[in-house]
Formats: sequence, C-alpha cells, structure tokens
Amino acid sequence: MMPAQPAPRVDAGSRRPQLNKGIPMAKSEKTVTIEQIGSPIRRPCIQRATLVGLGLNKMHRRSTLEDTPAVRGMIWKVQHLVRVVEDA
Repeated sequence: MMPAQPAPRVDAGSRRPQLNKGIPMAKSEKTVTIEQIGSPIRRPCIQRATLVGLGLNKMHRRSTLEDTPAVRGMIWKVQHLVRVVEDA
C-alpha cells in the first residue's frame, strides 16, 4: 500500500485583509514618512511596542521607513497615534 497524499494547501492570500485602509500612499519612491502625534501613555503595551518598531518614541518625532505591507499594517494598528506626512 502507498501512503495517502496530503491535501493541497489553500492559498490564504485571498483571505487576508487590506492593510492600507484609508492611509494615503507615499508619493516618493516606496518610502513613507510618519510622525507621532499621540502619546502612548495609558495605551496597551502592544501599541507602545508598535511605535518603537516604527522608530518612534517621543511626540512629534518623524521616521522614514520602507513602504511595505508590514509597515502599513503597523501604521494601521496605531493610526490614532501617528499621521502619514506627505513629502512635497
């Protein structure tokens, strides 16, 4: 007897949520500049850790990052604490 073949995996790409919900995309070459506008005081520790992951830790600091889906997801999680700065 031959062993049973495993079932093919279903691609989960179609079930993933859109990560750039209402966040304007940066116009410069695949970078996004964000500024911290809200304090992490009295926020869940995961939001504070997300701000640190974005390179922000104090008010009105700016950070320029690669414009990737992972970074967009982090921005979306703390959208009430940061804003996307449009480069002129």
